[in-house]
Amino acid sequence: MLKVLRRLGDRKRLAEGLAARLTARAREPIFFLELGVPDTLDGRFDLLTLHAWLVLERLSAERDLSQSLIDTLFIQFDEGLRQLGVGDIGIGHRVKKMADAFYGRLKAYGEAKDEGELAAAILRNIYRCDERHGDAARALAAYATSARVRLAEANVASGELDFGPMPMEARAS
Repeated sequence: MLKVLRRLGDRKRLAEGLAARLTARAREPIFFLELGVPDTLDGRFDLLTLHAWLVLERLSAERDLSQSLIDTLFIQFDEGLRQLGVGDIGIGHRVKKMADAFYGRLKAYGEAKDEGELAAAILRNIYRCDERHGDAARALAAYATSARVRLAEANVASGELDFGPMPMEARAS
């Protein structure tokens, strides 16, 4: 019994570390300053979701760890809403809306057959179909494609996250 509890604790700590690292990456200023991602609650949520998709895709064979990571992210979402002053009555409704958006984006990104389709999904979700951000959406799609390759080589199940280089050449439209 103690071994099971220890494994659960280890998995929880690993998921918390992965969540912290992917959150830190999603908050890099370049996404907001150079790529024009709105520096809003929605914009930060969308970038976090894009990075979560990359990590969860890599962890697809690790169901328990994937679920622990998702649980950790939703605890962060809940805590963030509470810090914004959302009360207990409104939390459930808002977290459900966030879950719908989160899983919808994971599905859209996962169904993208190539970088062009991924850019279209990013334009739709992150930039809310604002065509002025087409170049930025393509830059984010190229970044995500490159990050997928880097993450495929990383030992994510042991806590290693390597998204590769930042998208430095893109400019917000």
